[in-house]
Amino acid sequence: MAARHFLVVLAHPLSESFAASAARLVVETLQAKGYTVDLLDLYAEDFDPRLTAAERAAYMEPNYQPIEVSVLVQRLKAADGLVLVFPQWWFNLPAIMKGFIDRVFVPGVAFEHDKAGGRIVPLMTDIRTFWVVTSTGSPWWVVHLYMGNPVKRILKRGVAPFCARSVDFRMLEIHDMDRATEAKREGFLAKVRVAFASI
Repeated sequence: MAARHFLVVLAHPLSESFAASAARLVVETLQAKGYTVDLLDLYAEDFDPRLTAAERAAYMEPNYQPIEVSVLVQRLKAADGLVLVFPQWWFNLPAIMKGFIDRVFVPGVAFEHDKAGGRIVPLMTDIRTFWVVTSTGSPWWVVHLYMGNPVKRILKRGVAPFCARSVDFRMLEIHDMDRATEAKREGFLAKVRVAFASI
């Protein structure tokens, strides 16, 4: 069954950035399909990505409660579809997006530890769709052949399966953004529109 309520998380400091344009397009396309959408612009909402000393000290304790980010936790729990939109910097997530995962995808929210076997048990069982819209400054061959596409590996193999079961994961990437023409950028946005219209 397809998701009905999406949380779209944007990580870019500039409101007129390509990432922001992509996030707005995602929101508009999903809404046109009849879904409800919550846009979380991490910079606009002044999200602090730093895991606090108190959070880290209590992280492994039973019944951990992420009080300082409880509003974001509720917004995540309300969704059954998740979309992350960001540029890749140094072949990685922007610090603010990494901090969002560090502080919100926590025990009791996104997963729990199986005390008997030490495994991670997914708790985000309502999340059915986990899509990523991203850009890289480097060409395709550098990202995939030289670097091994680390962001996709982190999110697809690390975050998604440990937090959600049988999730529909997809990553849409535009490469070589530092030299991308307007036509290439528009072509990618058209691809994004078609992809999200198909959900």
